[in-house]
Amino acid sequence: MSAFGGSSLTTDAPVPKDRPIDASDIPSTYVPARNTIFLSLALAYAETLEAPLIYIGAKVLDYSGYPDCRPDYLHAFEEVARLGTRTGVLGKGIEIRAPLLHLTKAEIIRMGASLGVPFHLTHSCYDPAADGKACGRCDSCRIRREGFQAAGLPDPIAYVEV
Repeated sequence: MSAFGGSSLTTDAPVPKDRPIDASDIPSTYVPARNTIFLSLALAYAETLEAPLIYIGAKVLDYSGYPDCRPDYLHAFEEVARLGTRTGVLGKGIEIRAPLLHLTKAEIIRMGASLGVPFHLTHSCYDPAADGKACGRCDSCRIRREGFQAAGLPDPIAYVEV
């Protein structure tokens, strides 16, 4: 995605830190058309497998405000899949499922804990340090930390700043 640029995640532009998280404000960490690209690749593969479903981990609660994580976007992409694939034209369709869409980060963490997710192996940071530690101050780190706190569970990863 760095070939396209347009985001502080795909260029050398600084990742915002300690900003008020406002889902109505699209931050500089938005990667242009990222979910459209991912879903397009998944759609092509799903069609070749004759798979009726595509799952995506998008969420609309306590998130940074990316437009391609909203329910109306996901419904629109389903319409693209219906209109733009042989599967769709033949009336079979491919459904987009986003099971985390309306869950809070705390609910997702609790669910992960109940499933035995090895959270110590996960990473959310948009701007990790050279040693791999999470910055602790970007939107993603803050949302993760708040989610663990609200879930009543310790976050097992190391942060540069807490």
